[in-house]
Amino acid sequence: MDLGFLKIAVAVPSVKVGDCTYNTDRIIGMIHTASEQGVSIVAFPELCITGYTCADLFGQPFLLEQAELALARLLEQTASYPIICLVGIPIAADNHIYNAAVVFGMGTIYGIVPKTYLPNYNEYYEARWFASGADLKTDTLTLCGQTVPFAKELLFESGKICFAVEICEDLWVPIPPSSHHALAGANLLINLSASNEMTGKHTYLRSLIAQQSARTLSAYLYCSCGFGESSTDIVFAGNGLIAENGILVKEAERFSLEEQLAIADVDIERLMTLRRKTNTFTDYTPKTPYRRVAVPLRNDGNNYPIERTFDPHPFIPRQTDAMQERCEEIVNIQVNGLAQRIHHTRVRSAVIGISGGLDSTLALLITARTFDKLGLPRTAITGITMPGFGTTGRTHNNALKLMKLLGITAEEVNICEACNIHFRDIGLDANDRSTTYENAQARERTQILMDIANRKGGLVIGTGDLSELALGWATYNGDHMSMYGVNCGIPKTLVRYLVRWIADLPENALIRSCLLDIIDTPISPELLPASQEGEILQKTEELVGPYELHDFFLYHFVRFGYRPAKLHFMARQAFAEKYPAPEIKKWLIVFLRRFFNQQFKRSALPDGPKVGSISLSPRGDWRMPSDASVSEWIREAESL
Repeated sequence: MDLGFLKIAVAVPSVKVGDCTYNTDRIIGMIHTASEQGVSIVAFPELCITGYTCADLFGQPFLLEQAELALARLLEQTASYPIICLVGIPIAADNHIYNAAVVFGMGTIYGIVPKTYLPNYNEYYEARWFASGADLKTDTLTLCGQTVPFAKELLFESGKICFAVEICEDLWVPIPPSSHHALAGANLLINLSASNEMTGKHTYLRSLIAQQSARTLSAYLYCSCGFGESSTDIVFAGNGLIAENGILVKEAERFSLEEQLAIADVDIERLMTLRRKTNTFTDYTPKTPYRRVAVPLRNDGNNYPIERTFDPHPFIPRQTDAMQERCEEIVNIQVNGLAQRIHHTRVRSAVIGISGGLDSTLALLITARTFDKLGLPRTAITGITMPGFGTTGRTHNNALKLMKLLGITAEEVNICEACNIHFRDIGLDANDRSTTYENAQARERTQILMDIANRKGGLVIGTGDLSELALGWATYNGDHMSMYGVNCGIPKTLVRYLVRWIADLPENALIRSCLLDIIDTPISPELLPASQEGEILQKTEELVGPYELHDFFLYHFVRFGYRPAKLHFMARQAFAEKYPAPEIKKWLIVFLRRFFNQQFKRSALPDGPKVGSISLSPRGDWRMPSDASVSEWIREAESL
């Protein structure tokens, strides 16, 4: 099954300047290796057949002839390999010499792309030898006996794959040719380069490539020459980088004395999904029409392993120097959203149900920060603990302790008597433990919160999170309802992470131990009676599945529209050491069923702030009919 991945490679061969025979031998060997590893497209550096630093030797007709002969031999000796290759070569045409990239495979040249922008640096002055490809006098060229397209506006296509080429300096200009290539349809951008090293340049180069792939919603393959190029005045380190939508997914080793082949699987399907959501890619008409060239890409990709890792926790900030900034930003979005709602409604109080669990803890911490920011007293926040039939001493004590430590107004309303009266009123048997028994408790708590908020002239702050909304793990018109849901954009895995992050802040030393105990408490709605020892029996993740799996499914299903087979494959890769494939399949089916069947709850959500790239608000990011059928998705999932 085609899951939308494309295996591509950066090849940095050993080079001898001016020795086309030696260089071609090395290129042939690396093409052979790449083909054996299932690579579909491999790119070599700029002018790799001759070497980039030939300087005035480029004016020698003999070198140009040897380069073409070497290319002919390259075509012949790689004709049996099912792989598309890109090599750099000097080409003479129309009384000029062009620095060009040749796209070929299985003995056929599919196109030639000339370099557009020629550097004018003190250390290297390409305009001395080459002409720009900006104003070509011809659009075809005969090379190695084949007449082929010759232009910078070429798109090479095979099914959903569409790639285009630029050369070195082209990337560094204000509007790179690759920007136009992407708008014309290229989802893979390939750069054949020969960029020398200078202190600090590599950091900028990595950022430049990542940013260009992000701006163009593309995969970007960058290949620069390395060991063997002349070091007369400058040094080449063999930079090889592959980026996808702003993330560097593969890097070759810099300053290696050995030739290198860096392979990565890029997710073309993911890029196309993002583009289809972005109208930018439908409103562009290029000034110069692009020619589309069909190329044959191998169809045996399923026989080779996907060389790509998948983050098991896509919602959680990466452990980097920017982690602190990211967490602070998430919290500030929640705080500012609530602050605006309080300011607009002119209320001066808030009411929150405090269960001693993760969600209500984060909502309370956010509300306390908001009141501090608005200059309002924390005593205007009323936290209400509402013990019921399943409330345990641990969660109840943590709820009371946290409210006291945060300095808010604490109230307690036991719901048992009210629920028993209600059960008698509706004729529910005293031993019944059905959904009615559970949901009545959730609705009783919501009624209490709403009425106390009315009495105090305040807002009920919702505590439910994004994962619960995705699974419908909320009682309709119970904990499903509030006046503003501060956690609606925060999935369960991120809730736990943020509470721990807040606990570790120096200013929170007094509440740290309480927060850590809340983090360690099993997630539960506590709607069924506890054990005789007072322990939680109703554990959410035993009923609906691990939240880390559901959050993984949620992120990739909503953000990129991945099919069940791809979700299952990626989850198996991401959680290989934790969950066996049958268990992943089981919870994937649960996720799909609940996500579709529970849309009616999301269609009636209260307001709340979007925090990341995933939101299930029916007014914004996610609009889905409540009666959509899940059958097709389930059929594929069950067949895995």
